[in-house]
Amino acid sequence: MTTNSARPRGRPRRFDPEQALAVAQRLFHARGYDAISVADLTEAIGINPPSFYAAFGSKAALYASTLCRYTGTQGIPLTEILRPGRPVDEALSALLEDAARRYAADPAATDPAAAGCLAIEGARCNDPEAREAACALTAAGEDAIRRFVAATHPEAAGRQADYTLTVMTGLSTMARQGHGLDRLLATARLAGSVLAEALRAEAPC
Repeated sequence: MTTNSARPRGRPRRFDPEQALAVAQRLFHARGYDAISVADLTEAIGINPPSFYAAFGSKAALYASTLCRYTGTQGIPLTEILRPGRPVDEALSALLEDAARRYAADPAATDPAAAGCLAIEGARCNDPEAREAACALTAAGEDAIRRFVAATHPEAAGRQADYTLTVMTGLSTMARQGHGLDRLLATARLAGSVLAEALRAEAPC
């Protein structure tokens, strides 16, 4: 005796891709790219390795997707802060203070260790593909800063952008090492005053 009862082909997804990205982002942010294995990701997301690779391609590809998500959900709003016509010293000071607030660990968060900048920290990882994705994101931010400064202070654009990104990298490192918001803000404000003084020193008499 045979039966023609239809059976669904393939295996239905047991996870929500957006939720999976959120979970992966938290893991990468809290523990760092190199410390997370595919086994960690599949366990946290709730899928098996074949489904993981079918959905995301690779660990590095998933990380690149989390960077895009991070930019849209937790990234610094560069367009808003670096708006045309805003004084450069005011804008860069606001940028550094915003970075300090975003990089500081939230003791009340599910993952209080998720401090620092996901992209800046990822730019130091050992995987070339993941590192390239992170470096591309930080380079885009640096370019936005340079173009903003160049609109009114072309001669200072390179130095100001380099210094700003260097301070942001330091703030991320300090946050990962456990420095609290007060210390991060104090550093950001001091750096902002240095940037302002440098602009005044370069201004024509």
